[in-house]
Amino acid sequence: MTAGYWEREGLESAILGALAGAGRDVDALTIDDLAPADHFHGGGKAATDRLARLAGIRPGMRVLDVGGGLGGPARTLAATCGAHVTVVDVTESFVRTGAALTARLGLADRVEHRVGDALELDVPAASFDLVWTQNSGMNIADKERLYRGFARALRPGGVLATQEPMAGPVQPVIFPVMWARDASSSFLRTPAAMRAVMEAAGFRVRAWDDVTAETAGPGTADAIPPYFAPRIIMGDALDPIVRAGHRNREEARIVSIQAILDRL
Repeated sequence: MTAGYWEREGLESAILGALAGAGRDVDALTIDDLAPADHFHGGGKAATDRLARLAGIRPGMRVLDVGGGLGGPARTLAATCGAHVTVVDVTESFVRTGAALTARLGLADRVEHRVGDALELDVPAASFDLVWTQNSGMNIADKERLYRGFARALRPGGVLATQEPMAGPVQPVIFPVMWARDASSSFLRTPAAMRAVMEAAGFRVRAWDDVTAETAGPGTADAIPPYFAPRIIMGDALDPIVRAGHRNREEARIVSIQAILDRL
């Protein structure tokens, strides 16, 4: 899957328009006002808050958010935890929109947005305290390389905080899913296989939680308001995605894991 799958024109205007239509004052947005529109991952801001608590993020921590999209989690970590966050995402329109939203919320001194490839992280070795990634590795086949890159970016004793859809015990996955129209661009592995990859890259598991039930969305797209990120970004394509997603969860084809790992 290339970045082209996600590219959207006029995304900032679409987000602000949808929020205004929902009664938000777009000239005085808060993290919570913006959250439905800028947390584009399973479980939304509640899942981000859960993972942040699990990771124990402290003020001043240097965080690298890989695949950070529109920057909702990064702004949350900056505003609520006092972290300094660098967001890397391959989709240029997400990065542009994320930077604009960060500036609008007055967080540009704590959150930086960069266009970049998760497999080619252009950051100095051992330069971060924590690598954060939510629902960003599903299109990446070379997970061994991905997690080695995460380990390289972290200082010794640093932390990896991840939330990721993984292959459930029942296969195959039903398509379309949020990140792929078909199996040619979706690369899920089982939780056991993913844990083995992470450990081989130099991590030790501290917490490994199945959050499938907590992060599950509604069974039909009708329940998703127009100011929520999935509706803004996916539009009419969302309906079959939500139907397939419901089946994938109910039939144990996809599970969602939150994990905290320490770099050895």
